[in-house]
Amino acid sequence: MKILAIEIESPGTDPGQFQPHLKSEAARIWQLNQSNLLREIYFRTDRSTAILVFECVDLAEAQSAVDSLPLVQQGLIRFELIPLKPYPGFSRLFAE
Repeated sequence: MKILAIEIESPGTDPGQFQPHLKSEAARIWQLNQSNLLREIYFRTDRSTAILVFECVDLAEAQSAVDSLPLVQQGLIRFELIPLKPYPGFSRLFAE
């Protein structure tokens, strides 16, 4: 199951609060990527917000992955998880 995870910064956070955790955050992201759970990671161009794409068994596995991130554990960010399914519309082109 593909799951889109969109970062949401916690209200009232100061940019300086993130700095001590960024190296451990990058290390954990690397581990998730190497485990093949985290397939893609991006930042929005209009703000510093991460967009993650997971390939997981279910939503609970993706939640566990994001909960393991140091910035989440510190309460600085959270993620909205959106389960995705394949687009079925192409079948309409070839249905008989």
